[in-house]
Amino acid sequence: MTFYDDIYPFYPSQRTTFIFSSHLLIIILVFLVLAVSLLLILPGIRGKSRLFWMFRINISLFIGGVIVALNFTNNWAEARMTTNATYKSFSNAVVNAEIGLHVGLYGINVTLKGNPVVQFNETIDYNEMFSWHDSIEEEYEEALGKGLPNPILYIAEKFTLSSPCGLIFQYRYSGRYASATLWTAFCCWMLANILFSMPVILYAGYMMMATAAFIFFSVASFSTIMNVPQCVFSIGADSFETEYSHSFWLALATGVLCAIIGILVVMFNFLIPEKMKDAFSIGVDSCEDDDFSNGEGYLNSVFLDGVITSSLTSEITEDYL
Repeated sequence: MTFYDDIYPFYPSQRTTFIFSSHLLIIILVFLVLAVSLLLILPGIRGKSRLFWMFRINISLFIGGVIVALNFTNNWAEARMTTNATYKSFSNAVVNAEIGLHVGLYGINVTLKGNPVVQFNETIDYNEMFSWHDSIEEEYEEALGKGLPNPILYIAEKFTLSSPCGLIFQYRYSGRYASATLWTAFCCWMLANILFSMPVILYAGYMMMATAAFIFFSVASFSTIMNVPQCVFSIGADSFETEYSHSFWLALATGVLCAIIGILVVMFNFLIPEKMKDAFSIGVDSCEDDDFSNGEGYLNSVFLDGVITSSLTSEITEDYL
């Protein structure tokens, strides 16, 4: 800490070190551990059922991992452009840089990367996170105190409560409801996996359809931001608007996958119920267990002699009485 910290132009360099989201890394590691643990039981499964179980495990964990990860991704909507813009306040310096806006369910990421990266003897490579979970106003004030580049401050200001665009209200509430429905879909996914291990395959199919329905609800909730007049971001001589990005389409594809699985399970349960029971290893009932237990066995002759002798003695005693 020196005497000129926080005094223009000696703002401390406090850039967001963003290589990979820690939340996404934890989610990936957790589901990878689950996948490895469940795949260890495959050598104990014989025949074609081994491939079916491996397919079930991979598809199920993929769906669960995607549902959880979508809550923490920052690319539900994106916008990018390359333009010339003023770099810092109180300066006429103009830089050529690629500016990006990445919208998630809990906040936004604003990126600024110079073209080339090193300009004015400075590395221009920023990735700043602004969350509206608590209050974006405080984070915007901190960004002003850091002296972040003008393009980042301009985009962040559009999401403050005082902005006439009202983006904070559109994205905050749509993201909040989208996240809530995604967590509900995750609960339905867990119930479906529990029911798949029980002799109630039909209800497991219904829960997969419910999972798909809640994923579709989250997609529909987030898409409401496109039904209102879009705010145009003008930087320099260029402008851009946000569009749906990878997470949005991945959520839609996962919902379609869950719907297909649920519909197929319900349909096959009515058409070929016995084969469905065999496929999910629940085709052996109590009657089959009794038939299997009455197979060939061995009897102890000494035990039989004692039983025959005691029975004969009891008959003689009854006749005598």
